[in-house]
Amino acid sequence: MRRKFNTKASWLVKALPLLLILGACATGTIREKVLTMPVIDGSTYVGADSCYGCHDGMAGDMFAASTGEEGFADTIHGRLADWEMMGAEQGCEACHGPGSQHVENYGDPEYIIRPTELTSDQSSAICVKCHSDGDLMDYVHSEHALSDVGCVDCHNVHDGEGKFSLKAEDPELCYTCHQEEQAKSHFPSTHPIEEGKMNCSSCHNVHGATGESLNTHERTNDLCLNCHTRYQGPFVFGHAPVEDDCTICHDPHGSVANNLLAQNEPFLCLQCHEGHFHLLRESNYEGPEADSGNFGKSADAANPHGSEGFQTSFGTKCTTCHKVVHGSDYPSQPMSGHGLTR
Repeated sequence: MRRKFNTKASWLVKALPLLLILGACATGTIREKVLTMPVIDGSTYVGADSCYGCHDGMAGDMFAASTGEEGFADTIHGRLADWEMMGAEQGCEACHGPGSQHVENYGDPEYIIRPTELTSDQSSAICVKCHSDGDLMDYVHSEHALSDVGCVDCHNVHDGEGKFSLKAEDPELCYTCHQEEQAKSHFPSTHPIEEGKMNCSSCHNVHGATGESLNTHERTNDLCLNCHTRYQGPFVFGHAPVEDDCTICHDPHGSVANNLLAQNEPFLCLQCHEGHFHLLRESNYEGPEADSGNFGKSADAANPHGSEGFQTSFGTKCTTCHKVVHGSDYPSQPMSGHGLTR
């Protein structure tokens, strides 16, 4: 009897971690946008040629020749071949749905799907029928989808800008919503966005679901280190915030402080580090003949920078002495070895 009991107890001990994991999964929630596909009941496919009878502006070459504008047949969607459709309907009805009732009712808009007049989840459901792999596979979990920003809010499949059919170029398109980031892009210290050397999508995957939808599946630091490789290390003496997350000290969208720092020195450093005790000392420097024998023994000590010399020396910029704050092979991050006093 004892042996049987011990066998059961051993099985429970081994199964306990699995039960805890299953319990955590069962009680957790996955943030996901549920997309609902719009339908036109009773309609059948009639082909794009039936559409061009009324919408001659979408016909392509003939329309382009007369107006100088691009018709749908000349866009990336209009040029898709049959074998690229993966079993889906080709042409206008791939997005607008079967058009038989629309044709039979003399173009009544109630009998055709109009993506720009749908909810964000309905219009996006049309797009994800095809666009569901690569960087687009996480769209339903993304901050844009969860904030009711649909595909057609940014894309215009008929006459959008560039190969992605955007309504405007990046970053102007992003700034229509992210106005705080637009303001930061004009701060004294910024990334070279205004110069055209990078844009929002250089760091962000707008269809992604990893945190702030960054272009990395690893740490935030790994994205920064793609460009700032000299800070990667490894170093003998690291700096904990640097190893954890660059944005603890830096604001990547722009800052009024140098080097994209979230605050000026020493206030940024003092959030984690105590100030040197010298900072509160008084100075009574009277020239080379001043008695320096009491240095370190009294509050009335000599400092060559005047009566507020200690405040000037230790209360301005920490990086005057601690120059390599991203990591060093020497303690306290000085510029070179031998400590900070030699």
